[in-house]
Amino acid sequence: MTYSISEVAKKLDLTVYTLRYYDKEGLMPFIERTTSGTRLFKDSDIDFLKIIQCLKMTGMPIKDIRDFIEWCSEGDATLKQRSDMFNERKASVEAQMEELRKTMEVIEHKCDYYRMALEAGTEQIHKVNNIGSRMTN
Repeated sequence: MTYSISEVAKKLDLTVYTLRYYDKEGLMPFIERTTSGTRLFKDSDIDFLKIIQCLKMTGMPIKDIRDFIEWCSEGDATLKQRSDMFNERKASVEAQMEELRKTMEVIEHKCDYYRMALEAGTEQIHKVNNIGSRMTN
């Protein structure tokens, strides 16, 4: 079964423009085209695009994603590079998650701060309980 670019965009929650951009940047050399140039996507293409989306979500630059795609086309000779790349991405995402965890702690504190102030009808409650001194209002 094949899909049009608009069907794939809808499936992946992307825009057609984004898919065309990926193609222009060399991220989709695996996509077949009709004689008139219309892109034809297979299920395996969609699966590969999901990997591209995943890598983009980690903040990986297009150039590095292009390198990964080239390595995939080279086969087993590049298994080490691909494995190393994903291990680096994993470490990067873990660091991002730790930063987000710290950010969430601050947000949760502020949610508690304002919930208590709203319940008391004033921020003065924090001066009495010395809660506000831990973090700025």
